[in-house]
Amino acid sequence: MNLNIFHFFQPKDKIFFLLFQKATANANTTAKTLVELVTTSSVERRKELFREIERLEHVGDDITHETYNQLSINFITPFDRDDIHSLVSSIDDVVDYIHGASKRIELYKVETMTPAIIRLAELILKSTEELQIAVSELRNLKNVSKIKESTVRINSIENHADDIFDMAIAKLFEEEKNAVEVIKMKDVLFVLETATDKCEEAANVINTILIKNA
Repeated sequence: MNLNIFHFFQPKDKIFFLLFQKATANANTTAKTLVELVTTSSVERRKELFREIERLEHVGDDITHETYNQLSINFITPFDRDDIHSLVSSIDDVVDYIHGASKRIELYKVETMTPAIIRLAELILKSTEELQIAVSELRNLKNVSKIKESTVRINSIENHADDIFDMAIAKLFEEEKNAVEVIKMKDVLFVLETATDKCEEAANVINTILIKNA
């Protein structure tokens, strides 16, 4: 048998970068679906979108599990193993929190989407777009400035989301007299804002990768 043992020690760049790109693409698709969910006026369409986000969450889980599996069977990786684990986990968290927001909107029977809900969904979408840009440039690290620009924008988006969340909660406590509604809306807003936090966590991992590979 002619077995080239060095094959097993070669970096599996194609495998890992393909998985990174699949993960960010799925996050972006999930975010787009969320924006449609909170902006559609069709009750029936909203029901379809609830199920679609649930499906995409399972897709994200599969990508994450496959990345973990590749980490376990490949001796050499393109980046630090912990960073690969952290990056794919944080991207998966973005999808999980989008799904969490969708489930709460469905379970709480939220029918009127406030401007804050819509704006936070749009910011999540923008963050996932920036994540796609940053991850697509990780393969060769030739355009580090472009990666950094995307991570800076993600940080700025997260700060903006914090402001929107704070103002929305203040308005909610001031104007809503039904305590149950306050709890419901606060929960939905919190989960949406946390999705932007997870985008920032992914951006921070990317910055860590840049530092280690400078």
